[in-house]
Parts: sequence; structure tokens; C-alpha cells
Amino acid sequence: MRIAVTGSIATDHLMVFPGRFAEQLIKERLERISLSFLADGLEVRRGGVAANISFGLGLLGLHPALVGAAGLDFAEYDAWLRAHGVDTSAVRVSDSLHTARFVCTTDQDQNQIATFYAGAMAEASRIDLAQAVEKPELVLVGADDPEAMLRHTATAHRLGIPVAADPSQQLARLDRDQARRLVDGARWLFTNEYEEALLVERTGWSKADLLGRVGTWVTTLGENGVSLAAQGTPVLRVPAVPTDRIADPTGAGDAFRSGFLAGTAWGWPQEQAARLGCALATTVLESVGTQEYKLTSSDLIARIDGAYGTDAARAAEPRLASVS
Repeated sequence: MRIAVTGSIATDHLMVFPGRFAEQLIKERLERISLSFLADGLEVRRGGVAANISFGLGLLGLHPALVGAAGLDFAEYDAWLRAHGVDTSAVRVSDSLHTARFVCTTDQDQNQIATFYAGAMAEASRIDLAQAVEKPELVLVGADDPEAMLRHTATAHRLGIPVAADPSQQLARLDRDQARRLVDGARWLFTNEYEEALLVERTGWSKADLLGRVGTWVTTLGENGVSLAAQGTPVLRVPAVPTDRIADPTGAGDAFRSGFLAGTAWGWPQEQAARLGCALATTVLESVGTQEYKLTSSDLIARIDGAYGTDAARAAEPRLASVS
């Protein structure tokens, strides 16, 4: 299956605060916050939701097409992605702006405070999906310039290409009409638990209304795994793959999407695809950065075996045997 992944391409600046954000907040002064956190760690990593998802798909052998806008500093990042199985020919490279920046600080409770600078992402709406990628069989519309997200969604629907809607961080910027246009008719809808509630508020549709307008609503639940909901069927819950070696939560949700979409592309049942997604998410949790992890067939199969049993591992093994 040819998958086009649209969305942000960014550089992540990841810092660690050796305390708790909550201890610095004064309840009676939340309307006037002026805080500075002294971080004792800094990592500069490649990121952006579309690039992260594409990277995971590339490691799994799917050769996805990355669709987004990057800056005049993109050359090294471009080479990295291509070396890991990502088709970057549809990336628009700005001749005046820098690649987007994501600056994130994580405290000892794994809470995060982040700021995102769009940079070249502002040019993403100039990309014509129909011209940029030879007709894909699935388009994931990830967080991006809102006009680009709307344009890619409309183009995919017009061409009859299934859409995986993943508005994530951009939900807070969308008005009601935009939010509705992005999710209505999606084959898959991805959110985390907070975004699930925010999407209901933004669209003005109830959960039941939304389920009537999408195929499967996939909600990531952190350490509690993931839920898959579809109209007229019981909610399916898939537990997370456990770990006691969490290094950094950034990018775990993107890795889940990589695994889930790969399983979907291989024709796996959704539960089996979600298990692979959870295995990738835990792999990323154990490393700092969103694209610093490595995948091996033996590790993935062992994770699935340990979390879901021997039968689940055997079912996944033929496809995962080629991962290296």
C-alpha cells in the first residue's frame, strides 16, 4: 500500500526539568504566569509529526511519501529520511524560511510544556497533493498549516482516497467548520485522550455523532494502551506494551501511528495493527528523541509476545521477519 503522510517537518529541542511543573504554579495567579525552568538536559533532534510517522513506516519497509514544507536548512534532514526508507520528493523546500522548530520541556512526572514555531510550514498550503504524489492508497492528514490540512483532506476525498485524520496539536487552532471538515468522512480518526474531548468541543458534535461520520476512532491512552471505537460495535481496548525504562515520551504517539498504519497496509485486523503500534510506541518511550530508535524483528516479536501472548507474536512474525 502506498501511504502519503502529510504534516509538519520540524527540529525538536528537548529539555529536561528535574522537578515538577505543578509545584511552580500558584493557583491564585494562573492568569499572570511568568515562569522560568532551569533545565539540566538538552537534546536537539529531528521531528515533526509527518516526518516521525514516515520514519517509522520507513523502518517497517513501507516507503511512505512525506508531504510537507521544510526550510533552507533541510538538506541533512532530507538525507537522513531518505536513508531510512522515506520518499521525500513531495517535500516543498522554502528558499527563505527555516524548518519549523518544536521546543519542549519535560518534568520528572513526564508532564510537558512546549512551543512550536511554524517557519517553512507556512508554505505547506501551496502543495497540491494530487500533483505531488502519484495516487496513494491512503493519506494521513497530520498537524500542519491549517489551510494545508484542509486542502489535503479535500483533495483526498475528491480523488476517492481513504483519509486518516490526525489533527492533534492543531485542534486548538481550528474553528468549528475547519474541525468538522477535517474529520468528516475519515476512514480512521486519531486522537489522544485529551484531544478526544477537545474534538467534541471544537466540532460541536457528540461522540456518537462523530462515530457516525468516521470509520474507526483510535484514541491513545498512554500507559493504558489504546481504544478503537466504531459505530455499532463494542469499544476494543488494547493494553500498552509495558516498560520500566521510560526515557522521553515525545514521539510515542507518532510511533504508534506508524505501527498501526503499517499493520493496516498489510491487511491485518485492527487489533493486531494496534498491538504493533503499541510495541513501536514503547520502543520510542525508551529512547530520547523521536527518530533515534532502532527496530529489529526479534525485539518487536518479543515485545508482542510478552504483552499479548505467543499466538499474537506468531501472527505478526511473517511480516516482521524482514525488519532490520
